[in-house]
Amino acid sequence: METYHKAGHEQVNGINMYYEVYGEGEIPLVLIHGGGSTIQSTFGRFIPYLAKCGKVIAVELQAHGRTSDRDQPESFAQDAKDVTTLLNQLKIAKANFLGFSNGGTTALHIAAHYPDVVNKIIVISANYQREGLIEGFYNGFGDATIDHMPEPLKAAFLAVNPDQMALQTMFEKDKQRMLDFVDLRDDDIRGIKSQALLMVADRDVIRAEHVVKMSKLISNAQLVILPGVHGAMIGENLNPDVSDKTIGITAHFVQTFLNQ
Repeated sequence: METYHKAGHEQVNGINMYYEVYGEGEIPLVLIHGGGSTIQSTFGRFIPYLAKCGKVIAVELQAHGRTSDRDQPESFAQDAKDVTTLLNQLKIAKANFLGFSNGGTTALHIAAHYPDVVNKIIVISANYQREGLIEGFYNGFGDATIDHMPEPLKAAFLAVNPDQMALQTMFEKDKQRMLDFVDLRDDDIRGIKSQALLMVADRDVIRAEHVVKMSKLISNAQLVILPGVHGAMIGENLNPDVSDKTIGITAHFVQTFLNQ
């Protein structure tokens, strides 16, 4: 794991928001993790590849990891506001955004509603509408308890925040955010003018057809479908057997896109 050269908290919209900075460069690449995750559990193996080529700012969202909670539900709209407010406070006028899974949905909200701060976006394995999830995704979802949460995600959370109640809160709020999933409109996606790289796996929990549809709505979109399951292409910690070469291939697509 690459070690950051700066880390800290900022008071952002009523939460104490944690971030890490890696690498050097002009326009930073902002990393937005998946649901139930931390910087390290989503991007621990991916950051070393990205930081070689530029500045990376990784954030932790409301109630996740080292970022505090607030007395209101999580939402993708609020996450987008938190990330853009953080950048404003760090005096960053323009950034690239890479979001994975729920973080990719947040990146789409940023591109749709805060276009002035966006240079380019990379959206990996994310949906903008409920119908983008595979059939059966919600079966039994409402009855899920923290016992159903994957152990590697629990361990990663507790490694950076040992508060069991904070873990429980994050689980409940993430679950509720998915149960209450608020669709972006096709027109919201059509209105994204920044260049976009959309990536999905062929055996993902996101329907490839949904990402193809998104690629046709965004006028400056590129589409990549890679073999694998959700999170494998970036070496997310639920995919420990993924080779470094696979992660390197994904990083190559990202860096080529950013350098165009």
